[in-house]
Amino acid sequence: MLNTGQKHQALAKFIEDFRHNMHRHPELSNQEFGTTARIKAVLENHQIRVLNLPLKTGLVAEIGGQKAGKLVVLRSDIDALPIEEKSGVEYTSENPGVMHACGHDFHTSAALGAAILLKEREETLAGTVRILFQAAEETGHGAPALIETGALDDAAVIFGIHNDPTLPVGIIGSKDGALTAGVDRFAITISGTGSHAARPHEGNDPIIIAGQIIGALQTLIARNVPSDHNAVVSVTQVHSGSTWNVIPDSAWLEGTVRSFNQDTRELIERRFRQVLNGIAAAFNTQIELDWQPGPPSVVNTAEWVDFALAQAAGSGFEARRVEASPIGEDFAFYQQKLPGAFLMIGSGGPFALHHPEFRVDDRALFPTAHYLAQLAVNALEHLSPQA
Repeated sequence: MLNTGQKHQALAKFIEDFRHNMHRHPELSNQEFGTTARIKAVLENHQIRVLNLPLKTGLVAEIGGQKAGKLVVLRSDIDALPIEEKSGVEYTSENPGVMHACGHDFHTSAALGAAILLKEREETLAGTVRILFQAAEETGHGAPALIETGALDDAAVIFGIHNDPTLPVGIIGSKDGALTAGVDRFAITISGTGSHAARPHEGNDPIIIAGQIIGALQTLIARNVPSDHNAVVSVTQVHSGSTWNVIPDSAWLEGTVRSFNQDTRELIERRFRQVLNGIAAAFNTQIELDWQPGPPSVVNTAEWVDFALAQAAGSGFEARRVEASPIGEDFAFYQQKLPGAFLMIGSGGPFALHHPEFRVDDRALFPTAHYLAQLAVNALEHLSPQA
């Protein structure tokens, strides 16, 4: 890993302390008021510009612009999850039922460190760097809200990071094309007819219908999606009934679909609706579907993946090509607007993202801050007409 050197030991300690404090005080999506205020205070203390944007929470910092050049964007996210922490770290959450179980405190602190490092060399930057401290990534709506402010209108390229507990500390990974999955959420309501359990012929059993739906949905992938197009349909909740001898009058199911190809995503939704319509007709019942599309796949630009991975060694990292991940990530919305690369930073495990025992190895923090700052500097130079 990168040797921080005497010059930046204080900064490394500062952003580690900031992360620990942020971890102690997690805030849910669109409620990150305290987090936003603490980030803003640090930026202003280092004379880093904060753009005046119509954002409820989150903010955008800007560095450079003293020399003509392009605009490069770095993105971090700031929200936490509704999870009771069981990590055992000394700086555990003090907000009951809320936890930084996805490492957004790591992302934010690394981006803050990058901002401070970039400020040190602001006069030499060949253009401008904007750093997004984005709210509400976990809802999938944070990125679109930030895009609407116009903060990315003139940007040439965007880079984002996510810690990855499946990778050891010291690894940066990425890949061309689809890196994460498109995410869709569904809820199904079955309106049956209740009856005594001893006289099922007098009702229309929604539990039987739910079972048929669950079985049929598993065929959507096996019998509709080409074998080289990965996709998943998972039913994750089933609720019906309240006692042992009564057939209920309704059932409710919820779950998610993950896919890496837009045509496959559209096919699954279309066949999903057809399956439900067919089962409703077969059982003479009403079935309602609430389909909630989330972010599409993160689709990396090959040129910028190559460029970003080539910078890894300069910050003490080893670059690695990785497999696509079925996680969802609203960074994908930025890539619908401009080219860029999303990168996975090894955080050492052993627990998965969104696990109550999840934790990040701090040894990766300052090297990531250094990497982001140098990546922005090199990208500006790469985009410069003199390059």
